[in-house]
Amino acid sequence: MEVKGNQSKWGHLYSSRPRQPSRSDLKRAEWLASHQAEVRILKKNTVLLVEDSKVQKLANERILHKGGYLVINTGDGEEAVRVAREKVPDLILLDMLLPKLSGPEVLQALKQDPATARIPVIVLSSLPQCNEAKLAQEGAASYFEKSRLFDNAAGEASFLEMISKVLCKSSEGRALAAGT
Repeated sequence: MEVKGNQSKWGHLYSSRPRQPSRSDLKRAEWLASHQAEVRILKKNTVLLVEDSKVQKLANERILHKGGYLVINTGDGEEAVRVAREKVPDLILLDMLLPKLSGPEVLQALKQDPATARIPVIVLSSLPQCNEAKLAQEGAASYFEKSRLFDNAAGEASFLEMISKVLCKSSEGRALAAGT
C-alpha cells in the first residue's frame, strides 16, 4: 500500500492538499462574525504611555496593568509620534511637559497625521484643569490631573473608568465610520 503525501521533519505524513473546513470551523467562524463587537471588547487594549518621569511612568504602568491594558512606554515627544505611527495603539496617555517635542506639539502632530488622527488622546498632566477646554479643542479626548492618581484608590478607579469610557466612545465611532 502506497501512501501519498509529504513527510514532515519528524517523519509524520501529511496531505499537501488544503484541508476542507469542518463543520466546527464553520460554526466558529459564524459565531465570531455574529459576536464581533464582544470579541473586540475582550481583546486587551494597547495604551501608549508618554511620560518622561520614571516614577510617574512606573506608577501609571502599574495602574494600567491592573486595569488589564497592554502598555507601551515612551519618554519624549519625538519617540511618542514615531511609536504611535508604528504601533497604532488603541489609546494614548500624553504628558504635557516632555523633552524634544512638547505635549501640545505631539497632540498636534498626531491629529494632523491620518494614520494616528483617530487614536484618542487623554492628556495626563500636572497642569491646572483650566487648560482642558483648549486641549479638547486641539483634539484631546479627555484630561486627567496626575495628582488625583495619588489621592487614594478612588483616584485610580476614576482614572481607569475614564480610560474605559474614552475607549468605548472611540470604538463606537470607528464602528459607525466603518458602517457596521
